[in-house]
Amino acid sequence: MVGIGYSLLQCIDPWLPRHIHRAKQGFALVCACAVVLAILLPTRYAVTMLGVYIVLLAVPIVITLVLMLGRTIKDIRHNVFLLLAILAFVNSILWDVLLLITGIKVISYPFDLIITIACLATLWFKDYVKVHADTKELAHKLQKANRLKDEFLASTSHELRNPLHSIINMSEAVLERESAVLTHKSVNDLETVLAVGKRMSLLLNDLLDVMSLNENTKKLHLGPVSIHTIVEAVLDMLRFMIEGKPVDFVNQIPRDFHKVLADENRVIQIVFNLVHNAVKFTDEGAITLSGYTTGEGMAKIVIADTGIGVDAETMQRIFEPYEQGTISKTIVEGGFGLGLNISKRLIELHGGTLEVQSVVGQGSTFAFTLPLSDEAEIQGTYEKEQNHIKQESVVEQSDVEKKRLTVCNRPRILVVDDEPINLRVIETILTNEKYEVVTVTSGLKALKCLLSEEWDLVISDVMMPKMSGYELVRSIRKQFTMTDLPVLLLTARSQPHDIENGFLAGANDYVVKPVDALELRSRVEALTKVKRSIQELHRMEAAWLQAQIEPHFLFNTLNAILTLSELDSERTSKLVEALSDFLRESYNFQNGEALVPLENELRLVQAYLYIQQERFGKRIQVVWQLEAETNVLIPSLTIQPLIENALKHGILKRSEGGTIHIRMINVDTHLEITVADNGVGMDEEQLAKLLQPKERSSSSIGLINTHRRLQHHYGQGLRITSKLHEGTSVSFVVVAKTPLDALPLDKY
Repeated sequence: MVGIGYSLLQCIDPWLPRHIHRAKQGFALVCACAVVLAILLPTRYAVTMLGVYIVLLAVPIVITLVLMLGRTIKDIRHNVFLLLAILAFVNSILWDVLLLITGIKVISYPFDLIITIACLATLWFKDYVKVHADTKELAHKLQKANRLKDEFLASTSHELRNPLHSIINMSEAVLERESAVLTHKSVNDLETVLAVGKRMSLLLNDLLDVMSLNENTKKLHLGPVSIHTIVEAVLDMLRFMIEGKPVDFVNQIPRDFHKVLADENRVIQIVFNLVHNAVKFTDEGAITLSGYTTGEGMAKIVIADTGIGVDAETMQRIFEPYEQGTISKTIVEGGFGLGLNISKRLIELHGGTLEVQSVVGQGSTFAFTLPLSDEAEIQGTYEKEQNHIKQESVVEQSDVEKKRLTVCNRPRILVVDDEPINLRVIETILTNEKYEVVTVTSGLKALKCLLSEEWDLVISDVMMPKMSGYELVRSIRKQFTMTDLPVLLLTARSQPHDIENGFLAGANDYVVKPVDALELRSRVEALTKVKRSIQELHRMEAAWLQAQIEPHFLFNTLNAILTLSELDSERTSKLVEALSDFLRESYNFQNGEALVPLENELRLVQAYLYIQQERFGKRIQVVWQLEAETNVLIPSLTIQPLIENALKHGILKRSEGGTIHIRMINVDTHLEITVADNGVGMDEEQLAKLLQPKERSSSSIGLINTHRRLQHHYGQGLRITSKLHEGTSVSFVVVAKTPLDALPLDKY
């Protein structure tokens, strides 16, 4: 009786009013005492307490009937089963009461109780179905809300990138332009703005990656990947973060470490996130990267730091998205906490695992695994490619002259990648009637090719052993400007800081791997057209300079020849030879090229000076100082215009004439050429206007043109110093290429 009453009360618990809810605990305690008494007391005493047990059963029954009746009256249509249960139950009670009063024993089957239980079961089943449907609908709404949240974050990230990059770019521009006049505090504030902006850019990129991972749109482009090469490149990208901190990077992964079968772009992202995380939370010590292979065909990469570590509580949820841990305990920076989650999901996408061990105050160790690539297959593919290349090389050598005749006008492209398969792909995309493509497998081989032949474009991978793409670009820029030899980088990462590193090294453009054929062709065509346009500009400038030979110079020289022919036949012969050399070198077809041998330029200068000395006699004195023994190619028609300017506007304006001093000496890795005179000189106002295009006169056209072409080739033009009535000195620097001691400087 007690059990039935208490259970009935539990079944209607959601319907109980608040004031009955408060008394429920007291009723439960009374029921517990009644049960204990029924068990412990002798039967004769328990029977005398039957009224108590009847009350304990009757109270829940009455409350149940009242509540059920109340619910039925409120909404009889939706509570039909409840009404039927009440009627059947009341019927059962009435029969029991009748039996107690009359004492008549009637044998009957309890159909009324069965109906009651069936009606209540039906009612509860309906409620369950409704709750289940509501739960399912709620789950659908939550999933939709979660998807909308991700879409909102993604769209917000896209929308925020443009203004954020504007803030970064404006801050950089102001800092670069105004750093000299700003206070130290203002400079620090701008640098802080830049640092915060770049960190926000990384967070936005993490949000976009999470969105693509949630939608399963991240597709892997598997291939053999060198872990050592990726680690070296990532450490190079992150060195700026440890500037000013007593932290060292230690790469213990050997160069010949077994390659893994993975997506290069994703592996870079994994290593970058893990190393970046270590850098953030390591104030001193070292960040060490090591690797080894397991017996299960996996490579295990370990990244250990000596940072602040992670406590056990945070360790349980460190890989959860948007998880930052307890800031007061371990996490010292904010953020979305997406880096580790993204890394873990990318590693699992490759079939590997990511584990972490950490001790607070001692550091953390992250270890992840990736499947090893089939080295035998890679080696076979490599040898096959090499044999194919060798066979093609033999065929090309047998017909090399014919090929040169047919492709001499096609842009020549040098492609650099340590993977022969990647070279084959790029060669297939570009090799057609428009381009001549040559491939090499290392940066060192590329530099040798650049020194021996002329190229229109270099396409280089970033991740290469021994010499990375960044190092190759920096080496190229020591020899060639961005317009003389454009460089297109192939990078597996499209993050702003990765692209910035390429541009800072000196690259003209970049293409993200895996390469899209249409995009690659478009960028290659644009860069080769730029190179060819610059070459055509050089030819036009040379032709323009050749046209600057004034007619009266030729007339005066011819008059001098006629005059000398009556006085000194030997001098006349030398003068005619000098004029012949001057005209030949002035109109030499090589002067249409961007760079010409110094021998040609000096032969032109010597012929010009000899003619002028014959005309003006002792008024022109020339002093040569040649102390250089280096190789040099120089822009055509650069020294002669300086000497002509020194004569016309310097020493010949003095009745007594003067001296021209021509000096060529080695300065570090450059050759410095100086043309100085002791003529009339210039004041500061004239000197300031001399190289200004808006203020130029006909007398300074040659100087301005020479100054602009030198700036184009070497990044710096003419350096001019002058004092009124004392003279002028004009100098510039070039890169050495041909030995000066081999030049015929004693002809005249």
